[in-house]
Amino acid sequence: MARTTNRRTVTKIDLDASGGPQRRLDDLAAEEPLEIRLRKKPLAVTMRTPGQDIDLAMGFLLTEGIIQTASDVVTAQLCAGTDAPNTYNVVDMMLGDHVPPPATDPSRNFYTTSSCGVCGKASIDAVRTRSRFDVGADETSVAARTLTELPGKLRAAQRAFDRTGGLHAAGLFDTSGELVMLREDVGRHNAVDKVIGWALREGRLPLSGHVLLVSGRASFELAQKAWMAGIPVLAAVSAPSTLAAELADEAGMTLVGFLRGQSMNVYAGSHRVTG
Repeated sequence: MARTTNRRTVTKIDLDASGGPQRRLDDLAAEEPLEIRLRKKPLAVTMRTPGQDIDLAMGFLLTEGIIQTASDVVTAQLCAGTDAPNTYNVVDMMLGDHVPPPATDPSRNFYTTSSCGVCGKASIDAVRTRSRFDVGADETSVAARTLTELPGKLRAAQRAFDRTGGLHAAGLFDTSGELVMLREDVGRHNAVDKVIGWALREGRLPLSGHVLLVSGRASFELAQKAWMAGIPVLAAVSAPSTLAAELADEAGMTLVGFLRGQSMNVYAGSHRVTG
């Protein structure tokens, strides 16, 4: 049921070419709403690229601090919703009786967009979820040269991006530079949740000894998600935010930004990046 791309007829205009405008087919990255329900009650709506929706929901619940282990989820299933034809844009999850319901503030909902997962949250303090993993004690180190190779490996594995040019990627690597898992989505935070949800279901948490690389910028929320999954190194090809750097310091994580070519900036935890 993955609908990662859709084809649309467009008018191609190229002022450097002869012959005038041309009609052609173009591939667009799919963006559809996904509603996450707990015990039949709506919890969150996110705009995402369909595919790996169970992993996305599992990763979201973990990084929001609602669950701690995969066993906290009794069932997770895609539902048809109310659309016709069925688009399966609802994930309904049943949690164990031992899992307390999320303590949500009426002024804060979990609506997220493809570009910013923390929009609408009442305050930064409300989203500074504490991880149960001691990332600061992780003695992982990674060679700077290995880090410089990761963006190229990430880009080479982005099959949907090749068709659309419109998807972000999150790649999980080991410290030797081997790609362990990659997910693509219109939203950076969704791609990360899909990776973390996969790792959660596979029993791989905490993700000590790993590097998470994101194709865009490193936001506060992505740093929080990495911390919640026990990832010691978060790297981005673009800039981090001030809050991401502050959270990385607090968690004892390594935060790398502007990872391009042969250079990078290390904003926190530089002891893990070796020469």
